[in-house]
Amino acid sequence: MRRRPLIAATVLAIFAAAVALPAGAQAPTWPSRPVRIVVPTGPGSSLDLIVRAMGEKLAARWGQPVVVENKPGAGGMLGVDVAAKATDGHTLAIGFNGPIAFGPFLYRKMPYDPAKDLMPVIMTTSQPNVLAVNADKVPAKTVAEFVAWAKGQQGKVNYSSLGNGSSAHLTMELLMAEAGFSATHVPFNGSPPAAMAVAQGEADATFMVAPALMPHVRNNKVRLLAVSSAQRPESLKELPALSASGYPNVESLAWNGLFMPAGTPEAVVSRINADANAVLQDAAVRQALEAQGLTIVGGSAADFRRTIEGDVKRWGAVITRLGVKLD
Repeated sequence: MRRRPLIAATVLAIFAAAVALPAGAQAPTWPSRPVRIVVPTGPGSSLDLIVRAMGEKLAARWGQPVVVENKPGAGGMLGVDVAAKATDGHTLAIGFNGPIAFGPFLYRKMPYDPAKDLMPVIMTTSQPNVLAVNADKVPAKTVAEFVAWAKGQQGKVNYSSLGNGSSAHLTMELLMAEAGFSATHVPFNGSPPAAMAVAQGEADATFMVAPALMPHVRNNKVRLLAVSSAQRPESLKELPALSASGYPNVESLAWNGLFMPAGTPEAVVSRINADANAVLQDAAVRQALEAQGLTIVGGSAADFRRTIEGDVKRWGAVITRLGVKLD
């Protein structure tokens, strides 16, 4: 009769030991198949450059291929929606301010709820938007000269952006409201075609991050006037901040980061976060990103979530005040 309690105790001990095993010992190791990273903008955009710079290094750490898929459209929502609805456990998206923090204030309906359907993993980079103009059509060499020129065009100015609801779009809308001039918004799917529009004179000006603009700056087709934040990379140190040009309320940082569907196991999020942080510190990756004017951030998933929440609070109020609405 004494053996039964002993056997029961032994079984319970074995069960308790199994429960105490690390999660990796109880479930298949992640990743168990190729990892897809969806880029919601086109090839050559800053988001595309970030993912491709990191992809090979991540693949080496994971022992699985990293497949980059460009899916531009709808201000970034098409690509982000792929990750929000993914069920394979191996799909991420690189997101940015527009389809994550701004969208709920801009659109009556979105295909996903950023707060409920997505899980922030890591903030990859941040960078200021740059005010740029066509070097031939626009004579301005300072922000004050640009504002004076724009006011004199009697509403005939147009500006490009990398998409409806992007930080590029909203930063120009904010500058227009603060400076008192008007211009027509011409959105594109990503920064490369938006930059090309300015270089070719189809658009007079733009706000966007620097990478897509730099080839046109070197060809003397585009002139940079100012950055939208006091925080700026070494490659843009010679440019004044908008706050120093008389517009302290016009400040924005365009951030980028990796997201997975809500409900992704915490162990997987932690694994990706740790590996991405390590890759962002790789010398070759740092050099590639910094050469494009991108400021590497990294940090924890919680850090990234706090940044998003701060943007929602600040820009939600700005969007509401400006009355910007998109279909």
